[in-house]
Amino acid sequence: MLLPLAGGALFFPGLFGLCAWALRRARPAWSDADCAMVGTRLVSSVQAVLATGSGVLIIRSCSDVITDRGSGETLGTSLLAASSQQN
Repeated sequence: MLLPLAGGALFFPGLFGLCAWALRRARPAWSDADCAMVGTRLVSSVQAVLATGSGVLIIRSCSDVITDRGSGETLGTSLLAASSQQN
């Protein structure tokens, strides 16, 4: 779980820095604020596409998204686990 978190913590700021740098070089007349705004929107678009793709992947892998549970977990075992975590 920590590896994807660390990857995202490096990937998205790196993508923003790369976009801002490329825009400053490609459009020298633009201000730094303009380059940052466009870079932010590009990174947000990439995040939206990745989130949509992961949602589609989850939906396609489950026959019933609401009742399907991963790794053989049933509703009873998940409720038991949730109640034991509260105690």
